[in-house]
Amino acid sequence: MSAKLEKLSQKLAEILGARITSSVLRLGELTIEVASVDYREVAKTLRDHPELQFAQLIDLSGVDYSTYTGWQGKRFASVCHLTSLHLNCRLRLRTYAEDADFPVLPTVTDIWNSANWYEREAFDMYGILFEGHDDLRRILTDYGFVGHPFRKDFPVFGYVEMRYDPEKRRVVYQPVTIEPREVTPRIVREEQYGKVTSGRG
Repeated sequence: MSAKLEKLSQKLAEILGARITSSVLRLGELTIEVASVDYREVAKTLRDHPELQFAQLIDLSGVDYSTYTGWQGKRFASVCHLTSLHLNCRLRLRTYAEDADFPVLPTVTDIWNSANWYEREAFDMYGILFEGHDDLRRILTDYGFVGHPFRKDFPVFGYVEMRYDPEKRRVVYQPVTIEPREVTPRIVREEQYGKVTSGRG
C-alpha cells in the first residue's frame, strides 16, 4: 500500500507543484497541505485531473490546533478526506485559515456537494466561515446559541432555557431558572472502610 501512496505522492508533486506546502506519508495515509488561496484550485484539480479523479469527498471537518502540545502553526484548519475510485486510494487535504480570530476559508460545496453539511458543522462547532457557501447556518446547536462549542468559548450554564408553552402553543425562551452550582462527585464509604479489624485471620 505504501508503494502505491508513494507513487501518488510523486504524481501529486508533478501535477500540483509548489502549491503543495507539505506532503506527509504516515501510517498508511497520505496528507497534503495547501495554502488557503490555492485550496479551491487544488480541489478542482484533484477532482478533474484525468490521472487523479478524486471525485468523492467522504468527510470534511474543522480542527482547532490551539490545544495541541507544542503547536506553533495557525489555529484553525479544514481537513477533507477524498476518495479516487480510479486510483483506488484515499487522500487527506488540509488547509489553514489565516486569521485565528475570524477564520475564513473558501467553500468547496460546488466542487463536492457532499461538503455542504460538513462545512455547516465546522462553522457551527468551530466558527470557521466558508466563503461562498449558499446556506451557511447552524446545524447542531440552537439558532440563538452564542459561541462555538469546540472553541470552548461559551458559558457553561448559559443564559436562557427553552420550553414548550401550552398556552402559547409554541416554544418559548426564558431566563435560566436553575441556580448555577458546581457538581463535585461525593465519595461514600462505610464507616470502617480501610481500618484493620482485630480478630480476623
